[in-house]
Amino acid sequence: MEIELPVVSSEHAQPGRPRDPQLENRVKAAAIEVFGASGWAGFTLDAVARRAGVGKGSLYLRWADKEELLLDALDALDARIGILTATDTGEARSDLVELVLQFLRLYAGPHGPAALRLGTELRGVKGIEAHFDAMRTSQVNAARAIVRRGVARGQLPKKTPVTLLLDTLCGGAMIHAMVSPEVIDAGSPAARRYADQLVDFVLGAVVPPGEVRS
Repeated sequence: MEIELPVVSSEHAQPGRPRDPQLENRVKAAAIEVFGASGWAGFTLDAVARRAGVGKGSLYLRWADKEELLLDALDALDARIGILTATDTGEARSDLVELVLQFLRLYAGPHGPAALRLGTELRGVKGIEAHFDAMRTSQVNAARAIVRRGVARGQLPKKTPVTLLLDTLCGGAMIHAMVSPEVIDAGSPAARRYADQLVDFVLGAVVPPGEVRS
């Protein structure tokens, strides 16, 4: 599976080394693919060079080690691998459906394997762990904003268990994307049906009957 990245310059490139944005772009895409497929243990500069189809010397001249390379690749992907939008449709249920679709898009998409590994394999890896924490915080804040708006508008009860509701929605979407990625397309009718069903199921479980208002 090929991953396309926007052409960006590397903040970590070695001083004095002429920039080749196309090569760096290809290497960063390959880095995300290798990490997603092989994990941190299998992530090496040699493996990335082979995947990118470039000489490994080009990588060693630009990145000091594999931590620096992966961090650079993750920085290039920041807007697509970690950031969720707190959609405001005016209705809490619809906002939650859109949230589920965003998670499906992330975890069933080309960056899904890398996104899943970030939280399980890189705890304690300096720089990269901080990057994951920043992504996680942005996701949680966006998700909580949806629920809090629903409470403020009277569409959800004041005692809605925010953490439980969001953990169930986001965890459900993640697992579904992992076990059936071949049938999940975030823009498909099937994905929309699944998001609708998941949100209705979770709201029915955590919100007292009759207290959800559109």
